[in-house]
Amino acid sequence: MSMIRTRSGGRAARRAIRTAPNHDMLPGLKGALPLCEVMNGAQVEQIDTASMEILENVGVQFRDPVALEDWRRVGAKIDGEKVFLDRGLVRELITTIPSQFTYHARDPLKNVALGGRHAVFVPMTGAPYLRDLDDVRRNPTLADLADFHKLSHMLPALHSSAHHIVEPYDHPISQRHLRITYSSMKHSDKMFMGMTTSAKNAEDVMDMCAILFGDEFLETHPVTTGNCNGNSPLVWDETMLGAMRAFCRRNQPVLCSPFVLGGANTPANVPATVAQLNAEALSALAYTQVIRKGAPAIYGHYLSTVSMKSGAPMAGTPEISLMNFMIGQMARYYDVPWRTSNTLGGAKTFDAQAGYESATTLSAVVHAGANYIWHSAGWNEAGMHCSMAKFVVDAEQCAMAYRMAEGPKWSGFDDAIAAVSDIGPGGHFLGHPHTQENFQSAYFMPELFDNNSIEQWTAEGEKEITQRALEYARKLLSEYQEPTLDPAKGEALMDYIARREREIPAANALNTEF
Repeated sequence: MSMIRTRSGGRAARRAIRTAPNHDMLPGLKGALPLCEVMNGAQVEQIDTASMEILENVGVQFRDPVALEDWRRVGAKIDGEKVFLDRGLVRELITTIPSQFTYHARDPLKNVALGGRHAVFVPMTGAPYLRDLDDVRRNPTLADLADFHKLSHMLPALHSSAHHIVEPYDHPISQRHLRITYSSMKHSDKMFMGMTTSAKNAEDVMDMCAILFGDEFLETHPVTTGNCNGNSPLVWDETMLGAMRAFCRRNQPVLCSPFVLGGANTPANVPATVAQLNAEALSALAYTQVIRKGAPAIYGHYLSTVSMKSGAPMAGTPEISLMNFMIGQMARYYDVPWRTSNTLGGAKTFDAQAGYESATTLSAVVHAGANYIWHSAGWNEAGMHCSMAKFVVDAEQCAMAYRMAEGPKWSGFDDAIAAVSDIGPGGHFLGHPHTQENFQSAYFMPELFDNNSIEQWTAEGEKEITQRALEYARKLLSEYQEPTLDPAKGEALMDYIARREREIPAANALNTEF
């Protein structure tokens, strides 16, 4: 047997290395796994043909006079608010959408690529309630939103601070977009999302991005993302289209997202649902290029199926996974980036149902090759609340999925094989120098799952996952260090907010995005 080298430093030193906190953001994911494609080439073309026939013969309602005039200008057939889109025109328009681009963060080291095999994980948004650090369901505040933005900043697998992860009820709805955007910018130096709750709100977001990055920079660098939801079946409204114009005119990406409740606002059939959704997405993607040729745009959707027992939306169902696989194929067919929703749960607490639903969807979207993986942390109760406990566990699950999606790591293979010769039959590898040098990187070690013996788990207080996760969230928040924001830009942002809040009447309606 070969001589086995010993490692200096001792157990205490190794434990210190193992337990030292590391909140560095993972680079944008570049997937290496084979993609799951459930349609053959003929079936992809069948969906495309059905979608084009919907666009040409059924039409899409654009409930917006500006959009109707824009479509008239490029030669589309219009009848009232209904636009009939020739497939040749649609194909011509979507060819100018960039297949890949790079998001630029406040910290350039946190820039991330999107499109092709490049993907990002983005936390959930739009929750009207939260489950807080005491696991109490209640209305959120600006301080709660700030805590979620801080956690987003510190959790390595999250590539964005999103925007209104939870709705801050202690601020007027008509002015919230300003404080939400500032919180995203201030508490994290990762990329973020921009509010699209009205055209003017979207313009405010663009103005704030110009303060942070500069007008000229926005012209050539994506820095934020807007989400524009369609009203399925086959309707785009003035609010979303106005916000879309605000983003596209400044060359900022938008998610073109039909809102699908399978069986309620789509046919009760998976391929037909995808064909309708595809037509809706294509109509919006094409319109982005009418607004500004070459503007980045993302094939979007929000997917849910409806329970025929209650009418309620469901998460984690097999049909949602199948539709994600199919939509991934369609987006690649058109060579555009695509967005999906991730780790969705319908459970009322962070229980086994929430875990199963979330894990099912996470696995599917990774294998489907999604690019903009939204709602990746915190979503539960069909989006009605964001859970602090689930937020940090979901983020760790994304880190595990990230590791899987990278594929096997072959570096060090020869050294590892040499260790087999050192140990030989009947030995163990725990004390071998190769194991000591690679234990941190060889296998993923979850922080929040308990893999100890029942005796140790009992001795440590029999803590289940929710308690462990809430303790971890508190620990992260206690360690948070705010990334430095240029004082002049910070002051200019606050001056802009103060001016706009004087100009905008306070209102009390509630808007959410999916």
